[in-house]
Amino acid sequence: MHPLVELAKNSVEAYVREGRIIKSPDPLPPGMDEKAGVFVCLKKHGQLRGCIGTFMPSCESIGAETIRNAISAATQDHRFSPVTEDELGELVYSVDVLSCPEKVKDISELNPKKYGVIVVSGQRRGLLLPDLEGVDTVEEQLRITRMKAGILPQEGIEIYRFEVKRYT
Repeated sequence: MHPLVELAKNSVEAYVREGRIIKSPDPLPPGMDEKAGVFVCLKKHGQLRGCIGTFMPSCESIGAETIRNAISAATQDHRFSPVTEDELGELVYSVDVLSCPEKVKDISELNPKKYGVIVVSGQRRGLLLPDLEGVDTVEEQLRITRMKAGILPQEGIEIYRFEVKRYT
């Protein structure tokens, strides 16, 4: 198990079982001491059970970002009830570390298997990670991302793309 995935798992288990937020490893392993946006996704029996993240860093390190977002994915994803102790053994974790978003001039620069997208219209923004099952076209990726942000099809948007390093 990759150290980031292990950190996410340990974070969720300590929080759900004891209400405790674990500390980042000290010293942090190489790569975990940098700053980046991080998404943590939980699946149970192959189905999404929670996924929360940040597209820009909000903590002092990838390690701290992983801890925070793992707990949020387990307890704050409004699509699901909080994870219970009984479920802990059934969860599968993935951690995505995001590159810095870059503005896209044309949708020909997108590829839903390689790039995640962020769409922005005024104060509304939506994000969709890359390489998601069932999202095979740029049009579908943008439609879902607009929907998540509450942006209507006829509204103008700015589009940003990013890559991820996915750890499972």
